[in-house]
Amino acid sequence: MLELDELLAIFNKGETLTMDEEATLTCNYYSQEAQKITCEINCKYHDLDEIRDLFSKLIGKKVSDDFRVFPPFTTDFGKNIHLGENVFINSGCRFQDQGGIYIGDNALIGHNVVLATLNHEENPSKRGNLIPAPIKIGNDVWIGSNATILSGVTVGNGAIVAAGAVVTKDVKENTVVGGIPARYIRDIRMD
Repeated sequence: MLELDELLAIFNKGETLTMDEEATLTCNYYSQEAQKITCEINCKYHDLDEIRDLFSKLIGKKVSDDFRVFPPFTTDFGKNIHLGENVFINSGCRFQDQGGIYIGDNALIGHNVVLATLNHEENPSKRGNLIPAPIKIGNDVWIGSNATILSGVTVGNGAIVAAGAVVTKDVKENTVVGGIPARYIRDIRMD
């Protein structure tokens, strides 16, 4: 089995992970660990301090004292989530974080948002292989309910992603995007 730092090095370099027996065993191990912790978060009541402690255990580092997540929350890895200060994640969110999810200060993540950092090879004989790319969400970003952000996307500071959007390309700072696929709507009103 790969050590966590070896697996993170592969994911963070954006290298394709060939899903051989060792990689499958390793990914399954960390997936099961994430499921145990998220089950604890999701299946009984915890106050905000208890949730912060559990989330810190999930991601392997302490979250800020102003971090909030409303369960249920799921992730299939957990160890490559990076949070700024004063982040809020609303209920029903699903993070696929192997490729790295970086969320800046004061970000608001709406209900049922999906952040997916993995792709697969097109060739059917290699389709099980994982191709990671990070999602980077800037400071003061608002992501509306039911939005999906795909691997390799950066959402600039101050941007808004409209509810239901599917974001396949970078979002410029202080802009609003929406639709499927998400397109520029307008600049943020600063009045």
